[in-house]
Parts: sequence; structure tokens; C-alpha cells
Amino acid sequence: MDEKNIEVTFADGVLTIKGEKQEEREDKKKGYYMRERSSGSFERTFRVPEGIVQEGRACLPKSSEARRAERKITVRAGGSLPFRRS
Repeated sequence: MDEKNIEVTFADGVLTIKGEKQEEREDKKKGYYMRERSSGSFERTFRVPEGIVQEGRACLPKSSEARRAERKITVRAGGSLPFRRS
């Protein structure tokens, strides 16, 4: 995804992130020709408390409660489980 395809706006206490992805793949080999296209878009909005966004930057510090609840999840390829908590 290119940064030109991502838009971040902030208005009335709401941070909005929009993006669009377009991908094209082509494969030509003896005996076949394959062309594949995929595209998609997304949009997420977050209500931001006052005082968080200053001078075009957003800084969202974690509370001590949120830090305690944070868990690291190890991701491994293969295996029988999709993920394992550590």
C-alpha cells in the first residue's frame, strides 16, 4: 500500500484513517497466462480525548491500567494452533 493511497484526517475530536489497495499480478509461462487483480478499501474512525492532537501529531499515551492488561502474542508459521499467548 502506498502512502498516497492513505488519508488521515482529524475533525471534531474524531480521527479518521482511510485507505485503498489495488494490486495486479500477471504470470506468463509456456502453456498458460494468468492475470489476477485485487482491490479493497477500509475506513476506521476513533474518538480522541481532548488535548491528544497537537500541531498535526497525535500522541496517545497508555494508561498504567492498559499497560498491565497488555499481553504479547507470539505468532508462528505452521503448527496446529493459529497463535499462542506468552
